[in-house]
Amino acid sequence: MTPPRVVILAGGKGTRLRPFTASFPKPLVPIGDMPILEVVLRQLANQGLTRATLAVGHLADLIRAFVTQQHDLAEMMDIDFVDEKKPTGTAGSLANIKGLDDTFMVMNGDVLTDLDYAELIRVHKASGAALTIAGHRERRKIELGVLEMDDDDRLTNYVEKPEYDYSVSMGVYVYEPRVLKLIEPGSYLDFPDLVLMLLKNREHVQVHKRDAFWLDIGRPEDYARAQEIIEDEPERFNLARNHTAKTKIA
Repeated sequence: MTPPRVVILAGGKGTRLRPFTASFPKPLVPIGDMPILEVVLRQLANQGLTRATLAVGHLADLIRAFVTQQHDLAEMMDIDFVDEKKPTGTAGSLANIKGLDDTFMVMNGDVLTDLDYAELIRVHKASGAALTIAGHRERRKIELGVLEMDDDDRLTNYVEKPEYDYSVSMGVYVYEPRVLKLIEPGSYLDFPDLVLMLLKNREHVQVHKRDAFWLDIGRPEDYARAQEIIEDEPERFNLARNHTAKTKIA
């Protein structure tokens, strides 16, 4: 059976990683001995997801040139490109991609994770959701003294540099094609706004909560940590070259 298609959002300017990305596309920023985009593509191929569309914009020619030179990747998976002439957002860009007529996955091109994509897709299909968001538990420290007050602004507590737990999006999603009806071609629409539109329309949006490792390479602190992790535990991310996909995804 043909595996689900994966759309990789690779058109951002990577402003948070400047000056690294001033003249270099964020998806080609290296993690270990390969760009993060190559990490993502090899992980997908090695999990049986062998059809990928790269939505590119900023410095698209460099991304296209790099990917087309990876001949072993071409043997592992089918890769095509969709160029955005102007930015249309992390959801709006999907309106430019033809053929999304079955369940498909969308992910950011700068995510380092060991998430089981096959499980994510199976859980999504079983739930009947229009959209499933891969979730991650993130603990964040507030580097400030936090004031807790009552309704009259009288101090009730002072908490120095507290830590909080959040459920956050990993930047990996599974869609049903009906979601695309909410996206107007040529209009700008970011993913959070699309999610709110779905909720307003009483569509089922599922969260796939797992303890998978996850880093957002677009953040400088996570980029530095990713370099350490990929060096210490390369086998964790299933990056074997010239590797035949182990997992079949229906």
